[in-house]
Amino acid sequence: MPKADNGNRSIASSFIIVGFETLRELEVVLFALFTANFSMLEVLYTTVTVPKMLDTLLTRQKMISSPFCLAQFYFLFGFGAAENCLLAVMAYDRYLAICKPLHYATMMTSRTSINLALGAWVGGLFAASPPAMWISTLKFCFPNFIDHFFCDYAPLLKLSCEDTSAGEFAFMVMSWSVILGCFFLIMVSYSLIIFAVLKIPSTNGQRKAFSTCASHLAVVSIFYGTVIFMYIRPTSHIRFSMDKTLEEREKT
Repeated sequence: MPKADNGNRSIASSFIIVGFETLRELEVVLFALFTANFSMLEVLYTTVTVPKMLDTLLTRQKMISSPFCLAQFYFLFGFGAAENCLLAVMAYDRYLAICKPLHYATMMTSRTSINLALGAWVGGLFAASPPAMWISTLKFCFPNFIDHFFCDYAPLLKLSCEDTSAGEFAFMVMSWSVILGCFFLIMVSYSLIIFAVLKIPSTNGQRKAFSTCASHLAVVSIFYGTVIFMYIRPTSHIRFSMDKTLEEREKT
């Protein structure tokens, strides 16, 4: 209940978050989109590896079955690829909001948003299918120690008894296509955004426009700084100590 001061004015003891007041009919849709996409994707991406890592740290039981290891790799790579695509979609959304504000409502409809988000999920999980299926056909030899805290692609290849050069090249091409392809689209979107913002006459207007992109740019910098180092390189004859450190920093 509001309290009154000596001047008979009501003193607020709580606050009301207005949110998307002008888009009230879309609030439920927007909630589902935001929660079930980037936020949920981050939760799932972390959940794939962190629980098992914590279990090994606490119980010292480091054994992991082949099916679980394969599933871990598939979902980690799938969710990671989906996050790449979703970051590109978010960059496109900001491009429309800043560069085409008068057409934003007609171009970024609820249907379009759902299709773009769904496309990011399907594209990411589909991209992870070929390497996961190929790994499932390999034979692995002793010593069976994975030099990582989860089942990643390169550490698994180090344990294979077979020649993996062809599969390694195919995975590298796919990684380059997904990671650098999405990164290129993000850079194009932000290049157009920068050109548009620099045309704004007022400094305050420029600051407001850039502030809408700050959080997304921070995520893009951290995410791609780690992912490009880990996956945009040959996997033979490398150690994974630095990878483990970078992966852990990204998750935290």
